[in-house]
Amino acid sequence: MKQPIIQEPHPTLRTVAHEIPVDEITSDTAQTVIQDLFDTLVHESDGVAISAPQIDQSVRIFVVSTRAYNQKDTDDLPTVFINPVITHVSKKTEKGEEGCLSIRWVYGNVERPTDVTVTAYDETGETFTVEASGFVARVLQHEIDHLDGILFTDKATNIKKLSDEEAVEYQKKSQEGM
Repeated sequence: MKQPIIQEPHPTLRTVAHEIPVDEITSDTAQTVIQDLFDTLVHESDGVAISAPQIDQSVRIFVVSTRAYNQKDTDDLPTVFINPVITHVSKKTEKGEEGCLSIRWVYGNVERPTDVTVTAYDETGETFTVEASGFVARVLQHEIDHLDGILFTDKATNIKKLSDEEAVEYQKKSQEGM
């Protein structure tokens, strides 16, 4: 079910999320959180990922939309990351603009490693590893930060907030691209 996305300064956004015991990944509780993340993200034309803390669930789950992989929005289900761990980061870093569904219409430049390796569980409790670079690596790091109670604005430079008119225009462009 679509959930409201909580906004900064909600305290859940600053809380380190709890790991889900592996034997509880397939439980109704965990599966409901995953479905709620899917249902919420699909309604955000400018969002490519969302973490459980953003829907006020302090557990270590996030989902990444197929849009993050430069694919058009399709019926494909987003990738689910449960208890993700970054196991490797590149020495090379790059600044890139980030925004957040929990800090609406605020953007800033964040320096992050250009390549990461993440190991996590999927929605069935199976372990998988993803090697990502560029934008997808940035998305994974941004979402893992959420699970650790860190917001992009904690790391960002050149922070700017869009005006109401700019936000409306940005939303229109995002919806056209879907």
